[in-house]
Amino acid sequence: MTGSNSARTRFIWLCLSPAVILMAIFMLYPVVSVFQMSLYKWGGYSPDKQFVGLDNFKILAGDMNFIRSFQNTILLIVVVTVFTLAFALVFAAILTRVKFKGIGLFRVIFYIPNILSIVVISAMFSAIYDPTQGLLNSFLRLFHPANWAGIQWLGNEKIVIFSLAITLIWQAIGYYMVMYMSSMASIPEDLYESSALDGAGVLKQFFSITLPLTWSTIRTTLTFFVISTINLSFLLVTAMTGGGPNGSTEVFLSYMYKQANTNSAYGYGMAIGVVVFGFSFILSAVLQAITKRDIYEF
Repeated sequence: MTGSNSARTRFIWLCLSPAVILMAIFMLYPVVSVFQMSLYKWGGYSPDKQFVGLDNFKILAGDMNFIRSFQNTILLIVVVTVFTLAFALVFAAILTRVKFKGIGLFRVIFYIPNILSIVVISAMFSAIYDPTQGLLNSFLRLFHPANWAGIQWLGNEKIVIFSLAITLIWQAIGYYMVMYMSSMASIPEDLYESSALDGAGVLKQFFSITLPLTWSTIRTTLTFFVISTINLSFLLVTAMTGGGPNGSTEVFLSYMYKQANTNSAYGYGMAIGVVVFGFSFILSAVLQAITKRDIYEF
């Protein structure tokens, strides 16, 4: 029996070793390297590296541009998460519970934004937000020709971040809607029929049956919201605004990229990367902790 167990253990490790090796090379090593480089003053291409310890992090604490990018990232995470979660749940419930002709077409239409490149989406919304010929201003001028003439949706520092948030929400709704639909489809129809006999309406059923029984999926997607918003906001900012106007749309990763590659401050950029890593990990852990609840079974 001992020899059999030993052979089984070796076989398991043999099967796992390719995945472990790839993870170590392409995930663990880069993470460790980021932490290491954050302790140096280095231009990235120069052979000379100066060890500065935690000085890069001390500079970060007083860097108002970094603080602004931090605030923008937090704002996007909150706004995108709340509205994407709400719309995705509502649309998933409608397409799962309500039976009407052409429902399959609506499912495909909602999912299309998720398969488009972020560059294509950026080009689309840049055209929509165009102040002179854009679809949004043209539509608004139908109701208030004077008030909505030439609004700079991507040029006004006060509203540009919300313009980006709308783009991110539009892109993400279909993906999470499909996830919630798959979870809702597993809920027995008997539960809804019994609640309807007890006098429960559509809203009551949603909050007392649908929401509790899909809560585990919602908890999982909350982590996805955080990670995807941080990653996609960088791509969207790079493609649509470049961080402008006047740095009003800078986010974590766009500011890190500029510092590491444009300003020849690679070590400083890696320090920002460490903060992004720590922030993402802590926020995900906090979300999982505060949304933990008993799992309902049926």
